[in-house]
Amino acid sequence: MFRIDPHPPALSPQTVKALSKVCTSTLGHLTDFGFPRGLTPVTRPCKFAGPAVTVRIPHMDSTAVHVALDHLQPGDVLVIDQSGDHTRSCFGGMVSYTAHARGAAGAVVDGAINDYDEIVGLGLPVFSRGIASHTTRLLGIEGAINVPVTVGGVTVRPGDVVFGDSDGIAIIDPADADRIAALLAEKEAAEPALKSKIDAGASLAEHSGALALFEKNLAS
Repeated sequence: MFRIDPHPPALSPQTVKALSKVCTSTLGHLTDFGFPRGLTPVTRPCKFAGPAVTVRIPHMDSTAVHVALDHLQPGDVLVIDQSGDHTRSCFGGMVSYTAHARGAAGAVVDGAINDYDEIVGLGLPVFSRGIASHTTRLLGIEGAINVPVTVGGVTVRPGDVVFGDSDGIAIIDPADADRIAALLAEKEAAEPALKSKIDAGASLAEHSGALALFEKNLAS
């Protein structure tokens, strides 16, 4: 059985611009939630943000992936849940070419990719679990588009903000995206002044509070 739900709304250009100026690892200092595990970018440097267009496929049947490509809109991020099959690839040369041609901002594949050189040549930001020659098939068994999926242990809903860079991916509730972008920008804006202090001999451990914690629990 196949299913396709309504397309998620686009992410505002202002939100995309704001997230493009900050880092996922800065968010990682503030929360433990929303970071898919085990996926890495195909190439670095890497930077993108956009609404999730989700696809869930049953292991080897990638029929729904091909259909989802026809529904991609500029700025979307294709997010593929392979139902726990982390070694087979559903994302090769023609799939990546079509996603790029439709204007996708990026793709997140909870499995492998193939046609590595083609994907790199396109410049499309892609996160995956690795590279494989073993691929999915078009079998017409089942699949679902724009439904909640699980990628790297994180639930991704259609329209969730997928924020990716060279450090990793963060999944953000769209209602919180602008607030989070502003918070990250504020934290990162303080770094140049701290670097200047360190250049002048200041202690990072003292500034961060690590020294106080260390001394508090120092063995006598």
